[in-house]
Amino acid sequence: MAVEMDKSLVREKIAKRAEREIESGFYVNLGIGIPTMVANYIQQDKEVVLQSENGLVGIGRSPYEEEVDPDLINAGKETVTASVGASYCSSAESFAMIRGEHLDLAILGGMEVSEQGDLANWMIPGKMIKGMGGAMDIVHGAKKIVIIMDHVNKHGEPKILKDCHLPLTGEGVVNRIITDRAVMDVCENDLILVEVAEGWTVDEVMQSTEAELTVSPELVEAAF
Repeated sequence: MAVEMDKSLVREKIAKRAEREIESGFYVNLGIGIPTMVANYIQQDKEVVLQSENGLVGIGRSPYEEEVDPDLINAGKETVTASVGASYCSSAESFAMIRGEHLDLAILGGMEVSEQGDLANWMIPGKMIKGMGGAMDIVHGAKKIVIIMDHVNKHGEPKILKDCHLPLTGEGVVNRIITDRAVMDVCENDLILVEVAEGWTVDEVMQSTEAELTVSPELVEAAF
């Protein structure tokens, strides 16, 4: 059994692995939570434009304390920096980019993902929420959807399920799932286990996953 890591280190580990999904030249939307951390790890040789629903095109890394500008925020109301050449637009124009399928990739958080690629990430019944945000537009507008999250919830229960129990954000929209334990691809008829994180075994990943997994013949152990 893998040794439990500090929560912040787990989030960092997932964000670093997710960065590898980004290719130079991509326009990318980063969701709220762990996805926002991905901006801090984008390699310098990659030319990437990070887009936010609230109208910032060209998000940079998280600001140092002396750089914080309370008026410069992402869609999750977290302070950010603006990269060189960044531009500002209305939310209407930002959503036109999303709905017009101009995003190459979206990296979003998830509460539950099903083996068919259904995603639930916007609400828990009975809990107060501020609104659904832009996730429902993003999962249908971006060319590729990568979900990053903990493999299990705080009770140790699987988050990758045969069927989602929470209200759906989208049906069959997820292409890849990255957790602290593994990387899985959603294919037409299978959920394929393609990477196992260092310190975990295939059996441990399968035991902590309710959905049925098919092990890729090209499975690798990934140091992430």
